[in-house]
Amino acid sequence: MKTYMANAQTITRKWFVVDAENKTLGRLATEVASVLRGKHKPIYTPHVDCGDYVIVVNAEKIKLTGKKWTKKLYYSYSGYNGGLSSLAAQDVMAKFPTRMVEKAVIGMLPHTRLGEQMADKLFVYAGPEHKHQAQQPEKLEV
Repeated sequence: MKTYMANAQTITRKWFVVDAENKTLGRLATEVASVLRGKHKPIYTPHVDCGDYVIVVNAEKIKLTGKKWTKKLYYSYSGYNGGLSSLAAQDVMAKFPTRMVEKAVIGMLPHTRLGEQMADKLFVYAGPEHKHQAQQPEKLEV
């Protein structure tokens, strides 16, 4: 019996939509990252992008536990001396409602070119509407 290795020609991709309303950020991100990688498929191959497309809606209604809204910090560095800036989670949500979900999911993907390909299949929207109706996405329960 030979080991099956998936390749780009044999992969069929599906579209999933996830409602993030009242979902905990980390638990949602692990499930979404797993689908983006393709680990939910029996043909999963680590060196091939065999994951599916994921649409996350209602990202502005995500839940954080404890005091993370004020204590959790998001950093950005300009590259210059003294150029480190930080924003609390509530400030990030006020300015960029989709960024927290994007950073959480992308942080759980491989930090390689393959991980960038996987991250390109993630679409996050702040509200309940999305523009991917033509792809007929299936609902994914998290």
